[in-house]
Amino acid sequence: MAGTVLATAGLVCAQWMLRGSALPHRDVDFVPTPPEVVDKMLELAQITKVDLVYDLGCGDGRIVVAAAKKFGCRAVGVDIDPMRVKEARALVEKNEVGDLVRIEQADIFSVDLGDADVVALFLLPNLNRKLIPQLEKMKPGSRIVSHCWPMPGIKARTVATVMTSEPREREIFFWTTPLEAE
Repeated sequence: MAGTVLATAGLVCAQWMLRGSALPHRDVDFVPTPPEVVDKMLELAQITKVDLVYDLGCGDGRIVVAAAKKFGCRAVGVDIDPMRVKEARALVEKNEVGDLVRIEQADIFSVDLGDADVVALFLLPNLNRKLIPQLEKMKPGSRIVSHCWPMPGIKARTVATVMTSEPREREIFFWTTPLEAE
């Protein structure tokens, strides 16, 4: 049953996350995370004011902005697409959280996560798997949340389901470091 649910969720998410052809350096197209999912991701990650939150592939910056506004924590959004970076910086400015949030244009696979307390993801499973070496360098007790996609080979501590206003169910995966192999 769990495998069927996961496969169904994966097929639903796959239609949104197909590889973009307009910009060959991108691994996925931008698909906004629904507000209900953002809220649940932040809740599962148990964010506090002292945390540093990273969103890898931050898109328009909604997760890092929400984290800063709700918890007063510092946050870093990373995206390779200049248009998304521009949108994310505009959202940071609009929400007046520039003292807490930094948006970087960079390849997510080159980001040092050694100081991160929380990492948020909305990437395909093969990209989550590719990030494992970086995530394993995070300090013990760091938290990782992923919208829609698991991290192949790594056992999730929690898998939560959220109903969005679409209406559609979305899964959120949660891990802590050190990561535990399946």
